[in-house]
Amino acid sequence: MKLWDIIKSANSNLLRNKGRTFLTILAIFIGSFTIILTSGIRTGVNDYIDVQLNSVGGEGYIEIMPKAMTEIMSSQMSLGSSSGPQEYNPDKNSLEMTAISDSDLKKLRNIDGIESVKPSQQISAEYIVSSKNKTKFVVTPQALPSDRINLDIATGRLIDINGDRPEINILPGYAEALGFGSDEGAVGQTVRIGVVETATMKTREVEATVAGVMNKSIINMGRSWVNVALEGKILDVMYTNLPDSYRDRVYFATAEWDTSLGDEGLKRIKDDMEKLGYVGMTFEDQVGMFKTFLDAIILVFTIFGGVALLAASIGIINTLFMAVQERTREIGLSKAMGLGRGKIFLMFSVEAIALGFWGSALGIGMAYLARAIVNPIASDTFLKDLPGFNLLQFDLKWLAGLVLLVMMIAFLAGTLPARRAAKKDPIEALRYE
Repeated sequence: MKLWDIIKSANSNLLRNKGRTFLTILAIFIGSFTIILTSGIRTGVNDYIDVQLNSVGGEGYIEIMPKAMTEIMSSQMSLGSSSGPQEYNPDKNSLEMTAISDSDLKKLRNIDGIESVKPSQQISAEYIVSSKNKTKFVVTPQALPSDRINLDIATGRLIDINGDRPEINILPGYAEALGFGSDEGAVGQTVRIGVVETATMKTREVEATVAGVMNKSIINMGRSWVNVALEGKILDVMYTNLPDSYRDRVYFATAEWDTSLGDEGLKRIKDDMEKLGYVGMTFEDQVGMFKTFLDAIILVFTIFGGVALLAASIGIINTLFMAVQERTREIGLSKAMGLGRGKIFLMFSVEAIALGFWGSALGIGMAYLARAIVNPIASDTFLKDLPGFNLLQFDLKWLAGLVLLVMMIAFLAGTLPARRAAKKDPIEALRYE
């Protein structure tokens, strides 16, 4: 009996009890479909993030902050800590102790592979307003730290980072809100940014030119990017009537490193920073934290799919045991005609594998149907502000691997009933009623 004949026979035998076979395949389908969907969401999100990172660039750019500060922030952000509130320790909890000193800046610059290090000031603003509309809107300005970073500009151009003219790239939606009518109409227009004097708490306004309007992006995180000239004007207002020591105190820095060193070089640079008490993070590292959180959620749903597959494997065992019971005389007749134990075992194993194949294949088919329905709906509704974001994306190699995995699970589940069929005594089987 040839393998192809065994495969055709196995699929025909599955149709002897259509109801039982359908329920078994349905159980496999539920598990496979759940795993495929969760994987598709993960792939879709990661692909979108990767596209965003590629568009931003940032190769050779790294952000630096004191390790002690990251520990303070982590402890403050932790939820449900069993340790409870921590006692204040000025040596550990004071932000003054975690400011970056001039000597440390020199040490960071001396790290092999670092091309430049620039202290980064934290700027803040109360609002943004224009002469076209007196309504004030909340704004979060952020100085663009490096010319190696590209912003996803919808209209206009990227700010001239080191230009003498104060410039800003505003977020989408601000152009119309500020009264410019359209993104194109906002380019080249003057806006006023309200900044609070730290010493007096009075608000003063500084002017800036809109260089361009950005597309929505997870990289922007609600920030409007400004150049060095505008950053300086904002800092001048913030530290009016305060000693220079306040303005000179920095808690963050940015660096550029030699990308020819590769991943190993980057790892060594980060290790050298850590020895000095600092943490270095690239854009990929920052987004990687989000990916880790997403992967944890996806893992939970994948486990649910795995549990469904485990239940389905029990169904396969039950289905084949009943098939062996119903076909006892047929097994005896086949053995009497010279069919060996190996062929009998193979026949029932192929039936189990067929159950796994059809269940996983149905899961893939339904997943592609779900993608065709969900992606357009998502793009027109809750993802409409994120162009190019396809919620469900499938990796064909991964799907093929999943089918093989499910077929392997089905084979293992069918081993026990297949062995039972192979061991049957032909004489006793022929006497079976």
